Amino acid sequence: MSEAETDEDRAEGAAAGAPGAAPARRPRIAAAVTAAVLFAGVAAVLARTTPWNPLPGHVPGGRVTPDPALDFTPAEIARSRAFDSAVNPPAYTGLLVGLALILVLGFTPLGARFIGWATAKPRRRPILSTEDDPPHPPKRLRRRPSLPRGDDPPHPPERLRRRPLRIILAVLAVTTLLRVAGLPFDIWSESVLRRYGLSTQSWPAWLVDQAKSLAVTWVIYTIALLLLYALTRRFPRYWWTGAAVGGFVLVVFASFVYPLAVEPVFNRFHSLPAGPLRSDLLAMARRDGVPVEDVLVADASRRTTSLNAYVSGFGSTRRIVLYDTLLKSPPAQVESIVGHELGHAKRDDVLWGTLVGALGVAGALCLLYLLMTSPRLLRRAGLDPGVPGSGGTGPDARRGGGAADPRSVALLLALVTAGTTLAAPVQNLVSRRIEARADAHALDLTRDPSTFVSMQHALSVRNISDLNPDTAEYLLWLTHPAGPDRIAMARDWARLHHVQAPPPLR
Repeated sequence: MSEAETDEDRAEGAAAGAPGAAPARRPRIAAAVTAAVLFAGVAAVLARTTPWNPLPGHVPGGRVTPDPALDFTPAEIARSRAFDSAVNPPAYTGLLVGLALILVLGFTPLGARFIGWATAKPRRRPILSTEDDPPHPPKRLRRRPSLPRGDDPPHPPERLRRRPLRIILAVLAVTTLLRVAGLPFDIWSESVLRRYGLSTQSWPAWLVDQAKSLAVTWVIYTIALLLLYALTRRFPRYWWTGAAVGGFVLVVFASFVYPLAVEPVFNRFHSLPAGPLRSDLLAMARRDGVPVEDVLVADASRRTTSLNAYVSGFGSTRRIVLYDTLLKSPPAQVESIVGHELGHAKRDDVLWGTLVGALGVAGALCLLYLLMTSPRLLRRAGLDPGVPGSGGTGPDARRGGGAADPRSVALLLALVTAGTTLAAPVQNLVSRRIEARADAHALDLTRDPSTFVSMQHALSVRNISDLNPDTAEYLLWLTHPAGPDRIAMARDWARLHHVQAPPPLR
């Protein structure tokens, strides 16, 4: 064991044996119990609402085994494999580089030093007098007032005194650094999309979208972290309670306003023009018992040739959106896609997903409190823990410890990134089950498995979807079932409902 580690253990031991150690442990115990309860709530909601078997019942003759060769030509399969081989290297490399960078910044002193540099107040250079300038009158030397114990002397670089400004600059610095580090891989991916005809953007327009995405990320993180750091200063031992409640509320609010506040930043929307297609879609929604006042069209063709539709928001902000690229498809295929989206709306998938996300964020913030008050972790990140017996003497030691120091933004974002990355496989698994249930809903509503199969084939070919994803892709990326899986389920649905099963398309 190294001498530094021995000193850390002694400090933590001193903290545990200090007179106020027992009361200091109470909020940590309470936070741990609350986190466990909230995560148990997430598990209970997922277990209750996730359709683990989206198509229940015994399928006569057994379920169909997905097989791309049944419906896709050798050329289509080869093109899918080639695209997958071209787009995976920048995706995986960019992911690894981004993870490595934020983890290094968060779990070493580099992040605190970088933020300290980014939030430093620029020094004023003295104006040098010329020979023609009159000599400056001598100034009486003043005794510099003594600094509070633990404060840094005003040697360069001097940190900005206003804490909110330091937090804003810290968030801007870290998020911008991460985006710049990932930019080469994003350019690489965009080049692949252009080579395969999936992107229609000019490079200047693409860069504008990247800037918009960075701005949205920065605004969201800034609002959240300003509130979080205010709580850490005001309630050093119990900031996790306000953070959990605030995180829950913010997730619900963000999901509600996302269609109105964020989506218009990237797309322009207009109502689906009056005509047979609009009338048929609204009639289908009424038949399904889903209140839909309007169907919107997004100008996605400015960016892509891919086909897509989605539902977002809930309550008064819920809406169904079609890509304008989809409007050139046969009306029956459009109705099949909208039937899928109506399945999400009827089951309130966005609302339930928001609830799960809000509970998960609340639990994660309780867990974050346990990590951000760990003396060992804070020292590893180059921060003053500010707990009894740990040696913390700075101003932040008296108001929440290292968790209240704006230089801990890198550590906080590293913990958030690690948590979301670890949770991604579970989120993707649940998402695939929910998407499969929406597929079954579309089949129940249209009772047209042949059109569903042709539509899934068209989506897979047009979007150059991976027809045979590997395990890593299922864990990290795949939020929807693969095209052959969806086609196989349509044939299972036909057998289950004694409808003629769609023949192979080849």
